[in-house]
Formats: sequence, structure tokens, C-alpha cells
Amino acid sequence: MSAVLIQPGEVWLVGAGPGDPDLLTRKAERLIAAADVVFYDALVGPGVLDLIPAGVEQVGVGKRSGRHSKAQGSINDLLLEAARAGKRVVRLKGGDPSIFGRSGEEMDHLAAAGVPVRICPGVTTASAAAASGLASLTLRGVACGVTFVTAHLKAGEPLQLDWETLARPGSTLGVYMGRAAAGEISRSLIAAGHDPDTPVMIAVNVSLPDERLVRGKLSALAFLVATISDDDPTLLLIGEAVGTRRSAVAEQAAVASWA
Repeated sequence: MSAVLIQPGEVWLVGAGPGDPDLLTRKAERLIAAADVVFYDALVGPGVLDLIPAGVEQVGVGKRSGRHSKAQGSINDLLLEAARAGKRVVRLKGGDPSIFGRSGEEMDHLAAAGVPVRICPGVTTASAAAASGLASLTLRGVACGVTFVTAHLKAGEPLQLDWETLARPGSTLGVYMGRAAAGEISRSLIAAGHDPDTPVMIAVNVSLPDERLVRGKLSALAFLVATISDDDPTLLLIGEAVGTRRSAVAEQAAVASWA
């Protein structure tokens, strides 16, 4: 096993996965162990934070939908300041840094200042949710592709997506941070031609002990999310593939509620 060495003044954007520390890559764990300072999002699981060695500086930078403890510009500056001080910097991001993790903004800011920055990928929430539900994001003859979108917008901004493209059959749609917009998503997809009976799986607190998987139909999406707390990280999976149950094992393993 080769050692992962963070050079002084270098920044690594590290995928923390959906929350379960067992879903970290081995490389991510070694990077965390080698850091002088770790900046982490609110969605990084507590078990992952427990892996940070004693003596390593830990800085929470928030970044949960609707409640940002730090503005993105402030986070960029904190990373730059730590790197310029010669520290080995790890920036822990929930899921994968390159999927709705705003890694591009942080990389651009650091690169403009001449700071070397690298990425360690992580398990994205959609993959972990499908695994928990014993579902497949793609399935031969059912779904030949998968599309990820985010429903998280700035306050007051309308949700502008290419609904006709997203409603085409033969694909699975994953909507990150989709709880608040569930009703609009359902109405817009159906209006664009999506079958109201299309299976959906709502995944809450994916991979954590309090994980919930709620299954139903697209037409009932707004009703299905009504019992989910505003604070619970929620992913929506929509498509025929996620409604296909491969065996009785799937029935027993998934915590499910059918509409």
C-alpha cells in the first residue's frame, strides 16, 4: 500500500461519501490521517469526523441547504490562508467533490493564487441510495442512462430545468436536495410527458443509522416527502429501474413505504 503524502501548502478536496465511514475510499482515509487541518461540510458523517486524528485542526464550514455557516467566498479564502501558512489541507465534502460540491470554485480560487490542489473522489449519494435499496440506476432494457440534477437554488430563483429531456423514458433521474421542490418536480415531469405511475424512491440520511427509503409513484411525490424534516438530507430517484425489485431479499432489506 503506497502512502498518500500531502505536501505542505497543498490542498486536497476529499469525498467523504454519504456519511458511513465504511464507504470512504482507503485513499481518503489516508489523506485525512496526513492532514494538518481539515475543513468539513455539515453533511460529512460523524463517523468520518471521528477518523480525524487528535491534534489535527478541524474547521466546520457548514454548507447545508438553507443554513450556510460560511459563504463560499469565505471558505475559498480559508483554504487559501491555510495553504499559504504551509499546512497540509484536506477539504472534506459530503459525497463526491465533483457532483454538486462546488469544487470548481474552490479549485479556481486556489489555482489563481498558485496553490496546488487535487481531488480524491468519493461515493456519491445516489449510488449509495441505490445500493441501500437494492436497486440499479441503470438496467438493461429499462434504463440505459442516468442524469443527476440539483433542486437547490438561491432564494427566490425558479427551478429551471429541461423537463422534456428529463421526462424521456429509458433513463433514471437523481435529484439532489429535492425535498422542498418535490411537488414542482412531480408536476413538471408529468406535464412534460412522464408517466405518473413512474416509480420513485426517496432516500433520507443515506447510509446512516437513521436512513429511510420511501417508495411510491411520481404522482404522489409531494405527499411522500411531506413527513420528511427540513433538516434531513434528501435525494429523489425517479425511473423504472429504481422500482424493479430483484428478489425477496430486496423486499426485506429496504425500509420501504409504497404509495
